[in-house]
Amino acid sequence: MKKTSAIATGALISHLSPRAARAEKAEPLTNWAGNLEYHADQRFKPTTIQQVQDIVTKEPCIRALGSRHSFNTIADTTATQISLEHQTARGIINESSASGGKAHSVIVGAGVRYGTLAPWLDAKGFALHNLASLPHITVVGAVSTATHGSGVHNGNLATAVGALEIVTADGKVLMLSRGRDDANFAGAVVALGSLGIVTRITLDIQPRFDMRQVVYQNLSMNQLEHNLEKIMSAGYSVSLFTNWQNHNINQVWIKSKVTPGQKHHIAQLFYGAHAAKHDLHPIDGHSAESCTPQMGVPGPWYERMPHFKMNFTPSSGAELQTEYFIPRNRGYEAIMAVEQLKDKITPHLFITELRSIAADQLWMSPAYKRDSLAIHFTWKPETPQVMDLLPQIEEKLAPFDARPHWAKLFTVPPARLKSLYEKMPDFQGLLNQHDPKGKFRNQFINRNIFNA
Repeated sequence: MKKTSAIATGALISHLSPRAARAEKAEPLTNWAGNLEYHADQRFKPTTIQQVQDIVTKEPCIRALGSRHSFNTIADTTATQISLEHQTARGIINESSASGGKAHSVIVGAGVRYGTLAPWLDAKGFALHNLASLPHITVVGAVSTATHGSGVHNGNLATAVGALEIVTADGKVLMLSRGRDDANFAGAVVALGSLGIVTRITLDIQPRFDMRQVVYQNLSMNQLEHNLEKIMSAGYSVSLFTNWQNHNINQVWIKSKVTPGQKHHIAQLFYGAHAAKHDLHPIDGHSAESCTPQMGVPGPWYERMPHFKMNFTPSSGAELQTEYFIPRNRGYEAIMAVEQLKDKITPHLFITELRSIAADQLWMSPAYKRDSLAIHFTWKPETPQVMDLLPQIEEKLAPFDARPHWAKLFTVPPARLKSLYEKMPDFQGLLNQHDPKGKFRNQFINRNIFNA
């Protein structure tokens, strides 16, 4: 049983003219960090699903472009790029019966960003289960690459997906949903932009809630040996920041749900770390003006779960990013392995963040079938030095079967990637089934998925 409980301002299918979208000559365009210039020879910005179908039907090779927050060539192509930035309708909030209770979901267009979706949902009394550290990214782009937030019980952002609308290589619309299409759904959600052009997505939502975040400084890494799970479980979402020096975690960010009417006291010590006296930026010496409020001040979930506010340039601006997922039950060993490279890492590093992600069943998710600890490096914009360092870090993390984030920098060989994903052959088969001529492939996909 389903019923409509609220409808967004703006129809699900755009009311704009269905006339064919015109290609723009692809002017020089870089990714968000500025470390990569895209090579597309033309770029489309359709306003309707019908226009997307027409473009896909006519173009022999095409890649989707989101908020450009990828740090590698996953969205690049020498042919055609398609941006769905104009498809920003926030759709119908559905209510359905589930396990004797009520479940809610929302349908959104492929151009919607978390930073615009979240306050809209909150105003209607709903929330998402998690958010990434930056709210500036598109929902579809984040889902397609298994981007995540933190929390020992929180799956990555893709785990909230209940249904997908995809324009496939023949220009037809493919509808996939959890429960109805389980044979392929787990492979289609984190599809790296290679199954087709996702035009709409349905997300699970829950009742809205308030949160508070408290920051602690100077946690000894010794505490992680026996208390890592307890530390990462200290809040709904927990992040640890380190520059790898002095065997020290510089900052611990603990984001917790607020119980209405309950008074909250900030403990002055947390496993030997001291409560911060004022709001902090994850990178020492940077102004906290761009960061979401701390000091235990309650606020809406979407103003506490991300680290950065929507109306500020996120993080440091010009930077590079790398991230590896390892089994959380071996987290301390992995951290100690990376620490051996501290004097090589720190000169080129802004900060490293450690986060937890719950296991999931999505074929190409780095958290597939294992509770994970993500070791995230935010680098200074020093590409040659960083690329020289990555193989050394990957060698240290190899015993832990580290899986790299698909949208960040890594040098893991394709053969090694294949061994890390038991469902890789099934994923290849799914792509071949829906895109036999490789219309949605590029050099990144050919190398890392098809080893070609």
